[in-house]
Amino acid sequence: MNHSHSAAIMTAAAAAASTRTDTASYDHYDPKENYNPMPHKLSEGENATPLEVIGSTATDKLVIVMVGLPATGKTHIAKRICRFLSFFHDIPSQIFNVGDYRRQLCGAQLPADFYHPDNEDAMAARQMACDAALQDMMEYLQQDGVRVAALDATNSTKRRRQHILQTLRAAGIGCKKMFVESICDSQELLEENIKKVKLSTPDYRDMDPEQAMLDFKERRSNYMSVYEPVDETDGPHLKIINSKQFIVNNIRGYLPLKVVHFVMNLHTLPRTFYLTRHGQSEYNVLGKIGGDSGLSPNGIKYAKRLAQFAKDHIAKARQEDIDDKEVVVVQRDETTGEIRKGERPCRLWTSTMRRTKETAQFIDHHMLNHEWDNGDNLEWVQFRPMARRNLDELYAGVCDGMTYKEIEKVFPDEFQRRQDDKLAYRYPRGESYMDVTLRLEPLAQELERTREPVLVVAHQGILRIVYAYFMGLDRKEAPYVAIPLNNVIQLTPHAYGCHEKRFCLMHKDEMENDGQDEPVTSMPERKTSQEYSPNDPIMNAPSC
Repeated sequence: MNHSHSAAIMTAAAAAASTRTDTASYDHYDPKENYNPMPHKLSEGENATPLEVIGSTATDKLVIVMVGLPATGKTHIAKRICRFLSFFHDIPSQIFNVGDYRRQLCGAQLPADFYHPDNEDAMAARQMACDAALQDMMEYLQQDGVRVAALDATNSTKRRRQHILQTLRAAGIGCKKMFVESICDSQELLEENIKKVKLSTPDYRDMDPEQAMLDFKERRSNYMSVYEPVDETDGPHLKIINSKQFIVNNIRGYLPLKVVHFVMNLHTLPRTFYLTRHGQSEYNVLGKIGGDSGLSPNGIKYAKRLAQFAKDHIAKARQEDIDDKEVVVVQRDETTGEIRKGERPCRLWTSTMRRTKETAQFIDHHMLNHEWDNGDNLEWVQFRPMARRNLDELYAGVCDGMTYKEIEKVFPDEFQRRQDDKLAYRYPRGESYMDVTLRLEPLAQELERTREPVLVVAHQGILRIVYAYFMGLDRKEAPYVAIPLNNVIQLTPHAYGCHEKRFCLMHKDEMENDGQDEPVTSMPERKTSQEYSPNDPIMNAPSC
C-alpha cells in the first residue's frame, strides 16, 4: 500500500469519526440553517451592574422581629440592618415601629403606668398598635420585589411573639422569620443610651431631663416585670449581649446569615468619622481625572493644616470620653512617667494612591497607653496609617488621565452616557459608581464596627458613597453629593439619623484655579450649607 493511499484512508476515517461525534453531540444541528450563536447578553444592558448590587442573589423574603427592653438599641440595630441591605444590596427593606403606631393611637408623652402590665385598657391599646403595625407589614410583604421587613417593638413576652408568628402564618405569607434580641445589662451603657437617644424621642421631647429619666426608668421597670428572654422554643434567633457577645440559634439562608454577620459588627456606642478628600493634586490643577499624581503646593499646604486639625480637634478627648468608663483614655509622659488624660485614640485610613498618602504625611503617630473596655491596657499608635485599596478612586479605564473636554471630544458617546446615568455608567475598561458601592461594603462594616474616631483621607467618588450611606441618601443621589477639596466632614451616626458638621481648613481665595470642574450632569448638585457654590471650579476639582 502506497503512502498516498494510506493517508487518504486515514483522512476518510478521521472524517467519519468526526461526523459520528458531531452527530452524537449535536443532533439538533442542521447545516442548511444559518447557525451562528450570539454571545450571551445580560438583560440589564450594556455595562450591566454587578448582580450583588441589585439584590439579585437574595431570594427569600425575611421578617426580622426585634426583642428587648427599652433603651437596649433595638431601633438603632433595625435601622442599620435595613439601611445596609437597601443601600449596598438594593434589597427593599422597611421598618414598622410599633411605638409610632401607639403614638398615633394614644398620643405621645404617656405616663409610666400606661406600660404597667395590670393596666388593661392600656394593654388593649398597645395590642391594637401591634396589630396595626403587623397589618401594614403584611401588606408591604405581599408587594412584588420587597424583601425585608423589621417589626421594631419590645415584644417582651412569649405570648406576644407567638401572636406575631401565628398572624404571619395565617396570612399565608411565605417568608423566613428570625428574632433579634438585644440585651443590655451594663449600667453605664444603659445610662448612655437613655441620655443620648431615649430622652430625645417624641415621648420625652421638651420634658425636664431629670423627670424624663425617672419616668423612663419606671416605664422600663414595668416592661422588666413581665420580660421573657428569647430561647430555642421561639425558633431562629440572634441574641446580642452588650454588643460584645452573640448567640446564634438555627439561622439558615443567605439573607438571614447576611444579617447576622452585619449585626455582629454593630454597636450602640457613640462614634465619629471624619471624611476628607486628598489635598489639591497635580492632576486637579490640570483638570485631569484619575491618575496617581502627587500634591500641588496648595495640596501640601492643606496636608499640614489637616495634621494640625487632627491633633487639635480629632484627637482631643471630649468631656464625655473622659467621664465614660467604657472609653478610658490616658497618655503616659515618656520623661516623667506621669499619666495624663485628654487625648483619645484615633484611626487613620487612606487609599493606596500617592495623593492621599501625601495628604496624611504630616499627621503625628506617637504612642498612647490605651485602656480598652475589656480592661486590657495596650500601647496604641496614634493615627497609625492604614492604606486600603477599596478606598482607591473610581477607575476611569481608558479615560484615566484625560480631561472632561478631551473625553467629550474623543469619546462623545461615552461622555453622553455618563451624563444620562452617572450612577450606573461604567467607563470603558473601568468602573461605575455601582462597582465602587460593591467594593465599599466591607469598609462600611468596618466603620460600623470601630469605636474610635476614624479619619478617612480618600477621593470624591469614594467619599460620596460613604457619605450617602450614613446620611440616609438614596443611592441615586450619591454621585451628585458635593465633597469639596480642603474640607473635613464630621459624621456622627445615631439611632435616628446622622449629625453632620463641616470644617473648611483652606478657603478658595488661598488657591489658584484648578482649571476645570466636573461637568454638570442630569441631576443637580445637592445643596449644602457651605460658603461657596456647589459648582465652584476651585473647591470642586475634577473627579471620576
